[in-house]
Amino acid sequence: MTENLVSGILLVLAAGFFQGTFILPMKYTRGWSWENTWLGFSVTAYLVCPWLVALLTVPHLGQVLSHTSTATEVRTLLWGIAWGIGAVTFGLGVDYLGMALGFAIIIGLAAAIGTLVPFLVLSHVNPASAQGIIILAGTGLVLVGVSVCSWAGKLRENASPKDPGTSDPSPKKSYVLGVLICVLSGVLSCCGNLAFAFGSEMSTVAIKFGTDPQYASNPLWALLTFPLLICNTVFCAYLFVRERSLPKFLLPGTGRNYLLSISMGAMWLAGFLLYGMAAARLGKMGSSVGWALIMSSMVVVANLWGILTGEWRSAGRKPFQTMIIGLITLIGAMFLVGSGLK
Repeated sequence: MTENLVSGILLVLAAGFFQGTFILPMKYTRGWSWENTWLGFSVTAYLVCPWLVALLTVPHLGQVLSHTSTATEVRTLLWGIAWGIGAVTFGLGVDYLGMALGFAIIIGLAAAIGTLVPFLVLSHVNPASAQGIIILAGTGLVLVGVSVCSWAGKLRENASPKDPGTSDPSPKKSYVLGVLICVLSGVLSCCGNLAFAFGSEMSTVAIKFGTDPQYASNPLWALLTFPLLICNTVFCAYLFVRERSLPKFLLPGTGRNYLLSISMGAMWLAGFLLYGMAAARLGKMGSSVGWALIMSSMVVVANLWGILTGEWRSAGRKPFQTMIIGLITLIGAMFLVGSGLK
């Protein structure tokens, strides 16, 4: 395995670490509702940080954007809108089906489609070759690992003590509608990677204007994340009106919350910037194999943080053992997918 491939794999695993960690600070906010924290995160992750990083790392950013074809820029924005809708429908799908099943469908589809489409279209690797079979098998193992981890979450939920007076306070929701929403979210949630995979023109233009190749995808991320800001801001605004939570931004002692939400946004973007750098080192399969690796490592890291913060403390032996099996499966999937780069 070449030095470029090794560094690429290490970078994508680091990206998965940040993606699996960015939500952690939300556990420690006090006095804010979800939408307050999420808006702070969204402004940081989707607006401030992407454009700040692009300005710092891309010489002649304005010229890069002006020399990129309008068609590419419009497609990038459309991919971003689709990605934003996928992010919003994630919450709706989980609300309908629960965290375990909703997470399995959404992350599973996002991982599979985001890996297979660039692999089949851009990599020029024969799926029937030994290398192709290894990568496809690794992608399948990612789906198995995500499903097992999600099932462990369901077992943990069932094992948690419930107040008998509040056993079923909400009306039954349509299972079919929930599945459809989760499928929609899963398909749309991979659009960020598809935009990255098929938006190489902007990176090429950036390199022509003197950008270091490892930073050449930064203008793409800046443009791509702007629609996410719009989608998430609209959703948060709806919640502000419904929950009357907007004044919580002005509560005394909430400076800590601002710092936590900003750190969430910085870590989220760091994950994708590292992913862009990793994909450049992984060659033609960077946006396919790299996506499988980042999705797997993200789930592993998120579950490890769950262990360290006590989420599994009262779950019992069976849920915990199931989760460990899922994590081992995902780690095996990462090794299998990585071996396909040789």
